[in-house]
Amino acid sequence: MSFVIAADPPPRLDKAIARDVPEAAALSRTRLARLLADGAVTVDGVVAEDPKARVREGAVIDVLVEAAVESHIAPEDIPLDVVFEDSDLIVANKPAGMVVHPAPGSPSGTLVNALMHHCGDDLSGVGGMKRPGIVHRIDKDTSGLLVVAKTDAAHHGLAAQFAAHTVERYYRALVYGVPDANDPRLRGVKGTSFEPGNVLKLTTQLARHKTDRQRQAVLFQGGRHAVTRARLVARYGTPEVIAQVECWLETGRTHQIRVHMAHAGHGLVGDPVYGGRRKLAKGALSDAATAAVQAFSRQALHAAVLGFVHPVSGEMLRFEAPIPEDLADLIAALTN
Repeated sequence: MSFVIAADPPPRLDKAIARDVPEAAALSRTRLARLLADGAVTVDGVVAEDPKARVREGAVIDVLVEAAVESHIAPEDIPLDVVFEDSDLIVANKPAGMVVHPAPGSPSGTLVNALMHHCGDDLSGVGGMKRPGIVHRIDKDTSGLLVVAKTDAAHHGLAAQFAAHTVERYYRALVYGVPDANDPRLRGVKGTSFEPGNVLKLTTQLARHKTDRQRQAVLFQGGRHAVTRARLVARYGTPEVIAQVECWLETGRTHQIRVHMAHAGHGLVGDPVYGGRRKLAKGALSDAATAAVQAFSRQALHAAVLGFVHPVSGEMLRFEAPIPEDLADLIAALTN
């Protein structure tokens, strides 16, 4: 592709190219940096060698983008619950127990392996490789909705929406205790506040735990800004010992809902990392409900709603995934 550097270019070539590359090319800064390093960019016919070089207004930039190469990720015939699909993206309802992307501890059996098989040749390539474009993730043992890009353009557009925090994401969770504005204890927890409608707001920084690299930790200096809101949906027990809450994210950090709710003193039922197994008040729940809570083997968290603007058509899309059977059974036991 060819384009011309516009007026008042940034002082560095790489920044000028990132600013002026046609939006339709859907080339991220990372991809452009890689193309520059590979000698795939010329300025006025001369191969660019220094990304920090100055570039003049009116310079003609040529970028050679090769056809996407085959991915090293193996397709696997794994059943998928596809909620929506077109030529640009796919929305899937991930079951609990499935990892999103291959990693050293989970080289196969992931959502990406399943998508590689499902999409087949219907992947034009993301980042120069024929693979699905993951723009957000949910934990292995969290169920629910994810959107995955099938093209560079879709990946670029979706990533921009997640970065701008404009994607609608609602989760359902079961937590210990009842987060309520009338609870004086919560008023004393740093980073917590309440908004109208008894909405709990948690505002902290999050970073990897200093000693346990599998955990995230709440900070108030350093780390990454994180905001979670939670609204009470139902209370269970006499006295009330479990609550169902609806959580939504202003930011999207690793383990955000799990670590934030635990920080507020309302860890998720079944969460092996942050929630633990709490001793419930004797007689608060029926024997069957108590047993169901104690036996629940994953964090009781489900990504129920996902809404975003289609990155190519501009259409507003919104999807809902029903609560999965294991979580529905637990709620039924608590209700009965």
